[in-house]
Amino acid sequence: MVSREFSTVGVIGLGYIGLPTAAILADSGVRVIGMDVSPVNVEAVNNGQVPFVEPGLREVVERAVAAGNLSASTETPAADAYIVAVPTPFTDAHSADLSFIEAAADGIAPKLTGGELVILESTSPPGATEHMAERILKSRPDLTAGDLLVAHCPERVLPGRIMVEMATNDRIVGGLSPQAAEAAKTLYQTFCTGEVLLTDAKTAEMAKLTENSFRDVNIAFANELSVICDQLGIDVWELIELANHHPRVNILQPGPGVGGHCIAVDPWFIVDAAPEASRLIRTARETNDAKPEWVLGRIEQALEHHGREATVALMGLAFKANIDDLRESPSLSIAQRLVERAPEAQILAVEPHIEELPAGLSGSGNVSLAGIEEALDSAQVLVLLVDHDQFKAIDSARLQGRTVIDSRGIWR
Repeated sequence: MVSREFSTVGVIGLGYIGLPTAAILADSGVRVIGMDVSPVNVEAVNNGQVPFVEPGLREVVERAVAAGNLSASTETPAADAYIVAVPTPFTDAHSADLSFIEAAADGIAPKLTGGELVILESTSPPGATEHMAERILKSRPDLTAGDLLVAHCPERVLPGRIMVEMATNDRIVGGLSPQAAEAAKTLYQTFCTGEVLLTDAKTAEMAKLTENSFRDVNIAFANELSVICDQLGIDVWELIELANHHPRVNILQPGPGVGGHCIAVDPWFIVDAAPEASRLIRTARETNDAKPEWVLGRIEQALEHHGREATVALMGLAFKANIDDLRESPSLSIAQRLVERAPEAQILAVEPHIEELPAGLSGSGNVSLAGIEEALDSAQVLVLLVDHDQFKAIDSARLQGRTVIDSRGIWR
């Protein structure tokens, strides 16, 4: 196998992980060509703009494009190294949908000449990296496994802090060969100041799933505790605050469910890989998936009190605070179900980080996107779903005289 310098990197997928990865690599002096199936995203990047909100990203993209180190295309480029950062959703049966990874592999395969590095960064079930490599080689019988360096390097960043954590967090790199792991380590050390830990690809895949499943199990404990406390007439947030004074107890905060493309999805990949052995992980996922329905029950109780034609303000649609990311958002799920189940109600969706209603809500006649002041002036029922800073700043006097359902504990 011929080794090469990774002077040009192709990043496949310019979403919430791919674009920050491309930008930070380009800002470090590497020539980066991003590929995305969305012409809108491609045009935005080539104009030095970003198609979603992430603190610090716009400035880096602007700088990298201006320097000539970052460009984007709807076609897969020729490159010395590729980073695949495409979605890995799950099917209705909760198994991984690898079709986006397969499409990326099909686009990369014709561009290879031998010696390239291909990194799968998408969160994936064990064996997905090997599957990607096999698919590439199957379409290129002129190449052998030794002609290709293939590795898995899962992202480990928090939305809202991606540009900081991408550079500073430790990274796990798993290669299909030791040479692939070393090559990927060299590439990531271009911008990563954290420790780069080497392992095999399957262990690296499982590491990311394990991290998010650990979080999911702990959130499920808090969410289940909140339901129990509601039945017993106990303030769950006070209870957790008291319990956390124990030196070895650190209970997380409950909420309306779990969202995002990681914690709400990744545990199912473990369950799918080992269904009989992953009983706790499955139960935690089911517990968190059930929480939106519990919140809906509280809203329906409030509508019985105020009348089915009452105005309900849903405060927040994003899956977490201070971002515009709606992926797998329990808040959005609550809004969509409420629109269907309460057609007489007037529903105000209050999400300060978006400018139009998302698909699934935009065609409904009884829901509209509203500002905070409109919601506070007109709603009989206020439902706090996301702890955005704007909502934390609301004067408690504005909440008086109406039913408040606070799933985040910020208006206690």
